[in-house]
Order: sequence, then structure tokens, then C-alpha cells
Amino acid sequence: MSAARILMWVTGGLEAFLGIPVFGGTFILSLLWTPLAVMLILHILTLVLAQKQGRETRGSVLGILTSCIAWIPFLGMVMHILTAIFLLIDAAEKDPEREKQMA
Repeated sequence: MSAARILMWVTGGLEAFLGIPVFGGTFILSLLWTPLAVMLILHILTLVLAQKQGRETRGSVLGILTSCIAWIPFLGMVMHILTAIFLLIDAAEKDPEREKQMA
């Protein structure tokens, strides 16, 4: 499993947690929006690794957008949930490099 794929699983899980209506919002507010900055850094790192490995980047791009606008209460929750879905779908896809090696 590639580093990009592992990061997609991790960021997808974290986004799913942040999308939980009461718990995610409370977590973000209690840490003064620091989790949004951490997620932005993780999404940028995931994007760079995914591009280098030829993987899908839509989840990471959506995650970067989400980290920038998630301070808006209801919109943030919806964006976190959508980002989690896209990241987990991207993470579930096979590694392109591994498919080339098997062929």
C-alpha cells in the first residue's frame, strides 16, 4: 500500500469524524479551529503524494477547499462528509503502480 493511499485512508477517517454534527463541531471549536489547519496541511501532503504516484486527487483538492471554508457551521459539516466520502473512495482504488507491475 502506497503512502498516498494510507494518507487518503487517514484523512478520510478524520474528515468523517469532523463531519459528525455535534462531536466534530465541538472538537474543532474547543481547539480554536486548529484541526482545520492541520487537515489543510495533511490534504496538501496527500495531494502531492497522490500526484507523484498517479492516483486520483479529487478528494485531496476537495479537502483543501473544505479546510478553507469549514468554519461556516452547516456548510462545514456537509463539506467534511462529502470530502470523507471522496477520500475513502479514492483510497479504496488500487494503486496504479502496482497494477503496472502485475501486468
